[in-house]
Amino acid sequence: MKIRFVTLGCKLNFAESSALGRSLFASGHTRAEDGEQADICVLNTCTVTDTADHKCRQALSRLRRENPNAVIIVTGCYAQLTADRIQNSEFRIQKSEVRGWNDADYILGNDAKFDIPEIVKRISDVRTKVSGQPVMQSVPIREVEAFHGALSFSSTDSEADEQHTTIADRTQRTRCFLKVQDGCNYFCTYCTIPYARGKSRNPKISELTEQAQQAIYDGAKEIVLTGVNIADFGRSTGETFLQLLQALDGLEGEYRLRIGSCEPNLLTEEIIDFVADSRHIAPHFHIPLQSGSNEVLQIMKRHYTRELFAERVAYIRKRLPYAFIGVDCMVGVRGETDEYFNDYLSFVEQLPVSQLHVFTYSERARTRMIEMELYVVPNAERKRRSDILHRVSAAKAQAFYAMNDGRELSVLWESKNAKGQMAGFTENYLRVSAQYDPDKVNTFETIRFHN
Repeated sequence: MKIRFVTLGCKLNFAESSALGRSLFASGHTRAEDGEQADICVLNTCTVTDTADHKCRQALSRLRRENPNAVIIVTGCYAQLTADRIQNSEFRIQKSEVRGWNDADYILGNDAKFDIPEIVKRISDVRTKVSGQPVMQSVPIREVEAFHGALSFSSTDSEADEQHTTIADRTQRTRCFLKVQDGCNYFCTYCTIPYARGKSRNPKISELTEQAQQAIYDGAKEIVLTGVNIADFGRSTGETFLQLLQALDGLEGEYRLRIGSCEPNLLTEEIIDFVADSRHIAPHFHIPLQSGSNEVLQIMKRHYTRELFAERVAYIRKRLPYAFIGVDCMVGVRGETDEYFNDYLSFVEQLPVSQLHVFTYSERARTRMIEMELYVVPNAERKRRSDILHRVSAAKAQAFYAMNDGRELSVLWESKNAKGQMAGFTENYLRVSAQYDPDKVNTFETIRFHN
């Protein structure tokens, strides 16, 4: 059958979609190309903000409109948190109980996401049985819905079955995402991720190094470590994130590693020192700040102060002066008064970082913050504050590119041919372009960077 994936949200979602795709395509299914009608559509969703929710609903409507006969499977964090009830005996929800899901045929929480290959197999088997013909010549796939009783079976527990923590498939020639961890134990007051993803857990280092080494043998040149709270690695196995980095840095072949988002309280000087001295780890850090006001950080129940955050950034700059440092910033949370925001802005303006990833707070069900009797920032003011931080980010990015002008850097060229141009990223995440050359695709080249 022809299968289409649509993935929204974080790199972790993309890693999981790629792993699912690899499993399905290895079973003989094919990818639905642009313009082709799909038999199965898988929508992997995000729910970090109201905007993310809206994009999920839009994507679902578009998939149904463009693939009217397909079975549509919705999974991911938005599905996890908005589904009122999933029956124990089958992967089917009473859609009338959940607003906005009329276009979905199956709604799976994150705990059932990796049973999609088995669901697809059951659909394929039933479809063949119904039509009495080979699958690719059978009746329109959605007509199988009349026989959905044949598809009932119990889900597995993905938290216990860590074989699902796999590397992305090799459809991307230059880059793979390695899911090293899932879940979060922090329960920040504004965040739904612990409810959507569950407790912090991880596979063994030996399993991850085996997967990464195979990806390198298969041609991957860059491996991005992903997870919800990756520096919390080790809760399941008694190992540490530093030990994981050390093991991955010792693999065979020509490759580089990028570290995903790390909480500042878990990003130790020892880890930074190892990155600075490593053979393969890119000088690239992504650190969530969320607020530069200590009072707001306390409201959020974050695990650090702004002073600790500044110390981490300063130490990175000491050991790796040209490292890319991306910072997550949230604006407009409850309790963020004008005074607290101005304090936050002053702090961020002084941080020697490369870019801000700005998010506007939106009220999320199940979070403690919506129950707090605190100052509520008007929506217009939230937008104004977001606009201010976006301008700060643009200035920091411009300064970061300027400070690298004239430096000798290594770029990994990617495969896309955009009007005769190809693009790639340097080790410290500077985007560069050049005339397209197919012989350079998926290779490293030393260049002189010009801003």
